[in-house]
Amino acid sequence: MPFTNWLLSLPRTYKSLLFLVHDIVLLPSALFVACFLTTGGLALSQTIPWHIYYSFPFVASLFFLKFGLYRAVVRYIGYKAIVSIGSAVTIAIIWLYASTILFHNNFIPKRVFVISWLLSIVFVGGSRLLACQLIEMTEGSSKTKGGKESIKRIAIFGADSTGVRLCRYIRKLKDYRQVAFFDEDKKLVGCSIDGIQVMYPTNLSEICGRLKLDEVFLAMPNIEKQKRKKILEQLLECGIRVKTVPGFAGIISGEARVEELREISVDDILGRDTVLPRKELLSGCIQAKTVLVTGAGGSIGSELCRQIVMLGPQKLILFEISEFALYKIESELRSMVEKEYSIDIEIIALLGSVQQKKRLAQVMKAYRVQTVYHAAAYKHVPIVEHNPIEGVRNNIFGTLNAVAAADEAEAETFILVSTDKAVRPQNIMGATKRFAELILQGISQTGTKTKYCMVRFGNVLNSSGSVVPLFSKQIENKEPVTVTHPEVTRYFMTIPEAAQLVLQAGYIAKGGDVCVLDMGGPIKILDLARKMIALSGYKEKTTGSDGDIEIKIVGLRPGEKLYEELLIGENVSGTEHPLIMRAEESYVSWDELHKVIDDLDVCCHNTDVKGVRDVLLSVVSGYEPQCDIQDRLWLEANSKEQNKIIPFEVSSSREV
Repeated sequence: MPFTNWLLSLPRTYKSLLFLVHDIVLLPSALFVACFLTTGGLALSQTIPWHIYYSFPFVASLFFLKFGLYRAVVRYIGYKAIVSIGSAVTIAIIWLYASTILFHNNFIPKRVFVISWLLSIVFVGGSRLLACQLIEMTEGSSKTKGGKESIKRIAIFGADSTGVRLCRYIRKLKDYRQVAFFDEDKKLVGCSIDGIQVMYPTNLSEICGRLKLDEVFLAMPNIEKQKRKKILEQLLECGIRVKTVPGFAGIISGEARVEELREISVDDILGRDTVLPRKELLSGCIQAKTVLVTGAGGSIGSELCRQIVMLGPQKLILFEISEFALYKIESELRSMVEKEYSIDIEIIALLGSVQQKKRLAQVMKAYRVQTVYHAAAYKHVPIVEHNPIEGVRNNIFGTLNAVAAADEAEAETFILVSTDKAVRPQNIMGATKRFAELILQGISQTGTKTKYCMVRFGNVLNSSGSVVPLFSKQIENKEPVTVTHPEVTRYFMTIPEAAQLVLQAGYIAKGGDVCVLDMGGPIKILDLARKMIALSGYKEKTTGSDGDIEIKIVGLRPGEKLYEELLIGENVSGTEHPLIMRAEESYVSWDELHKVIDDLDVCCHNTDVKGVRDVLLSVVSGYEPQCDIQDRLWLEANSKEQNKIIPFEVSSSREV
């Protein structure tokens, strides 16, 4: 449409003048037509003087100008513009009625003014809506001629108010063209919304192929997570990109808008229904107390700090070995306190390692710490397997130092953030975390004033070193997605949910017991990789079919287990929270444990990796190393005297 394109290319001032002329012509026409419809002839219209005819559009145009109608962008015209048109026309009709009484002697029926009012709104508003449609048609035509790459064909899943709002927003975008609605409400199926058909989502793969869809937008923010997961699984089979509107809570609070589409996250495909936290359980160990978080800059530690700040502690002490991580979380928390919550909380950022016993003791005594969340640990399985001495120093002796400092400062509560890898471990990291649990269980039997407890859970999504960020990066770069073994399964939970449950479990625990979080069902990592590929709009590349990204099986890493568990024994009971269980597990007495710790310290001091492993084997029930010694430094130092790989069978066993 060359003429339409020419009009669109005109400067804004020229377009406004065109609409002004358009209104000055159409509004008198509305009065003329109203007279004709009322009398069936031209006699009445011919009796009205010309100055009355043109005072009507003059007054209306003045108010159009005042209401900003000539500044409005026609392609984005909405109901507010129609309201402005109605208001301005109403004022002009009142002026017209008054001027005919004052300046015209002949009688004019009142229905002429009513009809003129209606026709004026139709002429002025309708012409602008028509112009809006012509612009959309012109742009759509030009985008289609520009080739397939210039426009994406999309469908919206959900035809309720959210979907309709998203549809109207998409109409304004140059890069998208909506061709269908999907909805499971059979009352809507077959209907047309804004000229777009509503279809029932059966045989989605066939429908998406027939409609040549590039993307589907999920516009169902208040749907249950299990139902959402089911819908997403259907969409994933179509092999197209899926995006979603923000959650219902975010839209209601004003933090997000319907139009702010985001990529589908792994959390969406997990389908875990969130259990709302109980305020009294959350704040029991925090409100108006001095709280210390070790490892405050880590994935779990930083989220614990964010949620602790919201619960109103008197002081929050951030204890972190990484300078950058400490700076980052301190800056974030100060911003939260000052700008978002406007609450008086003293935030104290301290550099330090949990391996520095004296430093920990000084901190806890000086600030009279009441609650400790011990999240500092080395958690990456292969790295700890290659550096076992450092893993032991940090995870075991770091925990021992924190426990001793809390006991000396007579802290009220000490919570250890543990892991499912501590259950029947097959790696150094899991063995050190189980040993750390034994330290808390042992000291709890000594009559200490501090309540010691452990919270054990599985993998958290998007934490440092987890598979989700790795897979995301590989998919983004269109590299092969690396899975260690086709049968590897893991439990998953979001970082915020895990942190909330840790805070609540700390209050629920009695002392010496292990709180285990309900992680839902285990997920096969291979299935997770396939879903993440599909979520990104790609297809898996296999030997039998063409695709975009292949999945490569690379073999288990040192110390890696196929399956993870959360419980050692069967003595498990429920608690006040439906997702927190309490487990009573066997332990080693504090006196016996101290003897073993002394031996372990000597082995670490002498860099005796074999001796360290022997101690762990003697203490940690169920520890069965998945591989031989992997400490590269120790292997290099001993390569001349023995084989590079020290068979597991050679290791001696000790009795505690």
